[in-house]
Amino acid sequence: MLFDQVTLLIAIGVSSAALCFTLFGAWIGARRDTFLLEWSSGLGFIVLGIIPISALGRYYDPLLQTASFSALLIGFGLIYAGSMQFRLGRTNWAAVCSVTGLGVLATVAAFATGYSGTGTVIANLALALLLVLTGWQHWIGREESPIVMAANATLYAITALSFALCSLALVLERKWVLSEYPANWAEGINSIVVIIGLTGIGALSLAGNQARISRFHRLEAITDPLTKLLNRRALIERYTAPATPRTAAIIFDLDHFKSINDSYGHAAGDLVLCHFAEILSNRMRVSDVAARVGGEEFCVILHDVDQQTAVKFAERIRMKTEAKTIVSDSEEISVTVSVGVAYTAGCKEDFYALLERADRALYEAKTSGRNRVRSEAIRLVG
Repeated sequence: MLFDQVTLLIAIGVSSAALCFTLFGAWIGARRDTFLLEWSSGLGFIVLGIIPISALGRYYDPLLQTASFSALLIGFGLIYAGSMQFRLGRTNWAAVCSVTGLGVLATVAAFATGYSGTGTVIANLALALLLVLTGWQHWIGREESPIVMAANATLYAITALSFALCSLALVLERKWVLSEYPANWAEGINSIVVIIGLTGIGALSLAGNQARISRFHRLEAITDPLTKLLNRRALIERYTAPATPRTAAIIFDLDHFKSINDSYGHAAGDLVLCHFAEILSNRMRVSDVAARVGGEEFCVILHDVDQQTAVKFAERIRMKTEAKTIVSDSEEISVTVSVGVAYTAGCKEDFYALLERADRALYEAKTSGRNRVRSEAIRLVG
């Protein structure tokens, strides 16, 4: 081997320590991202598991090896927990503690009975299992960031295989009791793979987290913070091209909304807006788009519909809004909505023009008594 086992262990420890401090610094700047702290803590335990045995060189101490494997298992268990938190926003600590705890207990039991080789086999298999589970979290969450998550899953799988090979080598050699550190082909492969794997996983994890932060800020910029619908800016950006045929624009305006704020308070007004946004969201198809485009004004774009369907949709929303009573501070609030519908049937139409026609229809609904739906004439030519 170009480098001996101790040198490779030191390299793994230094690499893990550097990544540990990097992730901890990232967590300091974003405390809500607890997965960064879990990853950092996991790497800290890995360092604790590596440094003592690398410092002792070739001297083999079963008790120290037991402690080392225990620290490594806890470290990779925390990395598994962090990956679960990264994907789901929560950690199933029962699952993490079960897998990690069984690995630690089985390893300690084998070493305690004098079977240090068996304990090493068990520890390596437990580490491989934790790495496979961690890689699986990235694989099933790859939709968020396909290349980064799939690459991370691959690196975890390769690293897991290298630990499994260490167990296989000992089994093939029938070394159930060790008097020195294993020095075989598998150990050398494992050390090199771990160095490359940890470095790659660390870089990819940081890149994935940065990409998520960018997406979050982008989402914040295009989302109405109260109703969680798109805002006006996002709606306009989405429809820079002309509206295609069989497209309907529907504008909703909550009637006398200012009087609701004046009579019941702005908190009640916010509640009304959220309830109306929920009514819209629950009755839309995946292909439809809803946005809050003003204080109490909302817009829905329906694709691939006829005019009758668009008007029926608007009428259902109007009726549901009128029928729903909202309770705020034990007070019941009744709300109605005026609706304007515009539809393009023949050719493509400028999106602004379509919205203007829907706005004219809304104005007609408001001036003719409110709480009703009005539809602009079908646009047949571009």
